Amino acid sequence: MPDEKKPAFAGNITADDVAAEAGVSRWTVNRAFRKDASISSKSLEKVRIAAERLGYVPDLRAASLASDRSNLVALLIDDFANPHKLVMMERLTRILRREGWDILLVNTLDRADAGHALLNASQRRVDAVILIGIQFDDDVLDTALHARRFRKLIIFARTSRNPNTISIAVDDVHAMREIANYVHERGYRRPMFLAGPRTSSAHLLRKETFVDYWRQHFGSEPETVAVSAYDPELAAKVVETTLSARKKASLPDILVCENDALAIGATDVIRHKLGLRIPEDIAITGFDDVPQAEGANYRLTTYRQPLTDMAEYLVEVLDSREDRDFDRLFRGKLTVRESA
Repeated sequence: MPDEKKPAFAGNITADDVAAEAGVSRWTVNRAFRKDASISSKSLEKVRIAAERLGYVPDLRAASLASDRSNLVALLIDDFANPHKLVMMERLTRILRREGWDILLVNTLDRADAGHALLNASQRRVDAVILIGIQFDDDVLDTALHARRFRKLIIFARTSRNPNTISIAVDDVHAMREIANYVHERGYRRPMFLAGPRTSSAHLLRKETFVDYWRQHFGSEPETVAVSAYDPELAAKVVETTLSARKKASLPDILVCENDALAIGATDVIRHKLGLRIPEDIAITGFDDVPQAEGANYRLTTYRQPLTDMAEYLVEVLDSREDRDFDRLFRGKLTVRESA
């Protein structure tokens, strides 16, 4: 019985070995591992089979040095108490990897760390930096833009006033007007808006849109209260402090929450600390449609962000070599459940 050919240690296998195994040129092997290269499906399959048999892994660092692109993006993220961050991270990383982009993931701890992380990313030859969080104010962005070595600084799921960034976000203005109209149509007349932290650059437009729209169209001023972070436990404490001393007649008839993290915390305290019913005593709406929102404990009326469409567009932005305005707002969908 003839000896079967066994692959050598992968680190010793070269593109020449793969070319010989596949019966193609070394040039074809190199093209097979480049994202943008033109290669026939037949040749690509030959190279794939040969590379798998031999255990060949291309040297991506060497390939990137020979090119003006690394196909590496830095993803800077914070605020992990907010469950929607995990949903966004899963969706983004899955779609980016599918499209040939590698990810450097950085958990930014606070504002000072955010600036350091941005500068550090600029030294690692990434093609773009994607920011998902609340720590990135104008000073931090300006510092990163001044020192950057990456092509694009992308704010994901928030809008930015900084002209040198790219914003890919849901259309908060359209969404909050839709929520305000729904709330009014359902007969609620005493809304309280539960807002998250305010930031000076990359931020949401939900609180100001809801309050202004309600005032202009329905003739009253909604109450507002703010939480310092998108944390369900903090939201629960703020709601308990705000509502616990009130008589039933002076309570809001609905809490409109800036996102689902706040709505989840509010739901828990309203039911289990204040002893009130949802939606009979106080209704609740959220924003994001995290997985917990449809669970039996919450059944939360909320607004679903089109994360897949937003992530697919992000890949288009990364792939493009054009110099133009890439900012884009997306429209999501109001998802009605029993909480309101």
